[in-house]
Amino acid sequence: MANDITTGKQTAQTATGQTVAGQTGKTTIEDAVVAKIAGIAAREVPGVHALGGGAARVVGAIRDALNSTDLAQGIGVEVGERQVAVDVTLVAEYPVSLQDLASSVRTAVYTAMQELVGLEVTEVNVTVNDVHIPSDDEDDEAQEARVR
Repeated sequence: MANDITTGKQTAQTATGQTVAGQTGKTTIEDAVVAKIAGIAAREVPGVHALGGGAARVVGAIRDALNSTDLAQGIGVEVGERQVAVDVTLVAEYPVSLQDLASSVRTAVYTAMQELVGLEVTEVNVTVNDVHIPSDDEDDEAQEARVR
């Protein structure tokens, strides 16, 4: 599904600042592009360890190993003609404030949708489905060493 934005009769400015009247046309933005932009915005927020639920992260780890990262992982979008709703599922770093993290992610996604995509944001729902504890990584390394 794609998002169609009809520009209608508007005035536009060229790179030199000259006004061009009467430009018309239609811009189509695919839902996958909207989801990818939201994913990039969410990943850039400090305190976000990863995006997606457990199964999505497993598939994501395989994709990462193949150098094919899915930037829309953990992102759901519902795109209309002029509005967008975004659902973000993430893993938080410990010990970050979950409410502050959700607020920061919401702000980053709102800004990206409005500035980069040009759509009104109806809502950004944030689900924190896990907390990453840095010592978990050390435990995994210790178990691997023991199995050798």
